[in-house]
Amino acid sequence: MSGFVRALFLLSLLAVLPVHADHVIVSGGPALRKWENYRVQEDQHDRWWANFIRSATLRMAEIRKAYGSDAPLVWMVFKPGYVARGREDGKPYTTWITELAAKRRVSLIWFDSSSGFIQAMNSRPRGSVQTFDFFGHSNRHAFMFDYGSDIMAASTAWFHERDIPRIRGSVFDRNAYCKSWGCHTGESMSAVWKNSIGVALEGAKGPTDYRVLSEARLPVVKGSWAR
Repeated sequence: MSGFVRALFLLSLLAVLPVHADHVIVSGGPALRKWENYRVQEDQHDRWWANFIRSATLRMAEIRKAYGSDAPLVWMVFKPGYVARGREDGKPYTTWITELAAKRRVSLIWFDSSSGFIQAMNSRPRGSVQTFDFFGHSNRHAFMFDYGSDIMAASTAWFHERDIPRIRGSVFDRNAYCKSWGCHTGESMSAVWKNSIGVALEGAKGPTDYRVLSEARLPVVKGSWAR
């Protein structure tokens, strides 16, 4: 192969490769204690404000170990949940999250609605999303960015499986690894994700347990993981 032909071949490869690779991590918001304290103890959520923050930072460390210390991380965080919980607890949680992102050299994107999340996802370069992780409340049909914040035991901000076609599947690498660490996603939403986006979304069949964060472990499922 001549030098000119080889150069043309390399340029053609570059034309189809993504500009860069992203590892996207999404953190939903915590419930407020003023509502959760009314519930029986076994049904209460988020005694610790940082369930979906600590799990995200553990996953960041895991990704950097697997993909290299400079693997580009994009952290999308539902801001209203941490503003509200910070107000309740009297703590600057949004400031702390910003500092965590800076310390870990992470691109932090705040969002405040389903539309904001979709816009943030669709802004990723074509074919760039190598991994996607969601940490937050969920049910079989939706990511619940808010849960028990505005209304007790209810969500006012969510990403439903009916919204999945609004995300451009082209932003994902064709071999992207996607996982929801919320409850019950594998019971319906995972199948809709695969059919619409074209890559699998691993999800829980059953509830997930974040108490193992105290052991520096990612959440576990009381059931099984499914894709």
